[in-house]
Amino acid sequence: MSYAVKECFRTLQGEGARTGRVAVFCRMAGCNLWSGREPDRERSACAFCDTDFVGTDGPGGGVFETASELADHVAELWGDMEASLRGVPYVVFTGGEPLLQLDDALVEACHAKGLEVGVETNGTVRCPDGVDWICVSPKSLEGLVQRSGSELKLVYPQASVDPVALEGLEFEHFFVQPMDGPDRERSTRACVELCLARPRWRLSLQTHKLLGIP
Repeated sequence: MSYAVKECFRTLQGEGARTGRVAVFCRMAGCNLWSGREPDRERSACAFCDTDFVGTDGPGGGVFETASELADHVAELWGDMEASLRGVPYVVFTGGEPLLQLDDALVEACHAKGLEVGVETNGTVRCPDGVDWICVSPKSLEGLVQRSGSELKLVYPQASVDPVALEGLEFEHFFVQPMDGPDRERSTRACVELCLARPRWRLSLQTHKLLGIP
């Protein structure tokens, strides 16, 4: 199986429980909730999507013919550091919807390189065994098959997702994140009010946007 990657780069995790951690972000091309074409946006299940996942022309992107080839690419982007500086090499597969492509072979190839593997998914495709950190960001309760993991990160408010209905799912962390866009201030207030009313939820901010980093 080949793997289509929009972009792949080393940066700091900007959201959720691992905010501030160094990671290689590998954005897989394609999604099952939106074509990525602007004329289709309003008919999609994720009309507020703020990422470009179409094609393979981004920095570090391309088509990788094998799992080993892509794992080698990720490891190269992490860098060959001294052991005292290296930390635990970490890759986050995101998208689009990365689970359309992330499979057992790619997880195993990354582990063979000493990489810890994370994924950010909409939860409509079941995650392969062996993924070390699973972040689910639901866009609808219908079709949600990945109902457990490390963190649930809800972009809020969404008319189609009631956060109370998510609280029975099996996640270690529950985050609510203001929807970006022209109503971001209102969305932020709504997130704060939710956290104050239901303290199981914690506030996640897109710190990479605040810092101006990828």
